[in-house]
Amino acid sequence: MSAALAQWRHGGRWFRHRGHAIFYRDDGAGPVLLALHGFPSASWDWHPMWPALTARFRVIAPDMIGFGWSAKPRHHAYSIDDQATLHERLLASLGVDRVHVLAHDYGDTVAQELLARHQERIRRGSAALTLASMCLLNGGLFPETHRPRPVQRILASRLGPVLERVVGKRGFAAGLTAVFGPATPPSPALIDELWTLLRHDDGHRVMHQLIGYMAERRAHRARWVGALVDTDVPLRLIDGVVDPVSGAHMVARYREVVPHPDVVELPGIGHYPQVEAPDAVLGAFVAFHDRLAATAAAPA
Repeated sequence: MSAALAQWRHGGRWFRHRGHAIFYRDDGAGPVLLALHGFPSASWDWHPMWPALTARFRVIAPDMIGFGWSAKPRHHAYSIDDQATLHERLLASLGVDRVHVLAHDYGDTVAQELLARHQERIRRGSAALTLASMCLLNGGLFPETHRPRPVQRILASRLGPVLERVVGKRGFAAGLTAVFGPATPPSPALIDELWTLLRHDDGHRVMHQLIGYMAERRAHRARWVGALVDTDVPLRLIDGVVDPVSGAHMVARYREVVPHPDVVELPGIGHYPQVEAPDAVLGAFVAFHDRLAATAAAPA
């Protein structure tokens, strides 16, 4: 384990979700920002941006159940719904009732479910948790434009448990590199770190269960896409456009479906913009929040 990753874990905290230990980071001061990671990684994805984010926000970033340092039970009903509930319970336990969201990949889908719940609370007149804004990075927002990699298709099939047992670090590295931009490949250190997080507590043995999110996206398209279409929560999409999974083709669909789309495209960047181009993502993210703050401060 790298010294940086060990320090990340040492600086974390823990809470219980359905009896399981969940790791999270809670650092900084200011408005609360919930940072949602992707598949198959963990909150560590945010570490390149962490000092800048925590200088402006109180950032809460869990490893979702089944990921990273969190518990990875073999017999658990993994679902986007459950992950959304995990985040709501964590925020409630910390006394947070208003939050901004920054999400990536799998975390985008969790964010869409949180957004759907937010809108349901608004209709009921409940204020248990308010979403103040949402910024989404590369993710499968629309099942019709999601282009899963071959390994994801196999994981989602009956061969998934077999694949988990035979894919080694070299295969993992090849799959990861294939979704990064050609000029911004993952470093050997990052590959080592993500491999460590994946293998912790035999996490590779639950990947075929977690991958069920692809089927969930299809089953709940109306709810999750509808959340993006109907919301009054300010949205921004920041996308690495050479991502073969959720790149330029997904951006085009976003512009077609989402009213008044606010999109920042990152040329030459792949599926992990927060790792490949953290300064560019940070600039687009901060500009989004500066605009929101200016709007809030403007006279009525």
